[in-house]
Amino acid sequence: MDKKTEEFYTRLKTELENTTEKWPAEYLYKFIVPASEEKIALIEKAFNDMGAVITTNKSKNGNYSSVSINVVMPSADAIIDKYKEVSTIEGIISL
Repeated sequence: MDKKTEEFYTRLKTELENTTEKWPAEYLYKFIVPASEEKIALIEKAFNDMGAVITTNKSKNGNYSSVSINVVMPSADAIIDKYKEVSTIEGIISL
């Protein structure tokens, strides 16, 4: 992992711990991926069996899809671990 990515996750963890009073807590993930059922399925698989509510929307031109996932996570570390897990999907952008 490069230094910029590592700094991002460190900042995110600090923000999550400072803004969340009690764990487990609900968290909203947002991703953009090239419009591909396969890539969306990979994201959905990462959150399978977690009770996540997943919504997808295609862009106006149909080139990209946005994926929003609302799920209860046990800790800031678990949130970051999930970001790292899905970051291996080609073309994914985390928002």
